Amino acid sequence: MPTYKIRNKKTQETFEEFMTYSELQEKLKNNPDLVHMLSTPSFITQAGMTINKTSDGWKDVLKKVKKGSAKDNKINT
Repeated sequence: MPTYKIRNKKTQETFEEFMTYSELQEKLKNNPDLVHMLSTPSFITQAGMTINKTSDGWKDVLKKVKKGSAKDNKINT
């Protein structure tokens, strides 16, 4: 579910609500002083490879899988 930024026109207070779009529309319909504010979405980013951020136990599992697989496998350990 997305988070929506909402502003109260009377108090100028802004707040965020975590709800479905239909719930947002219902809230705005029932509260005429509230306005949905436009905002940019948040993005989750990652730098580097995922394998570098895993535990040693998972790396051990990958090494066993690589050892048991074909000669030309492309498993990074």
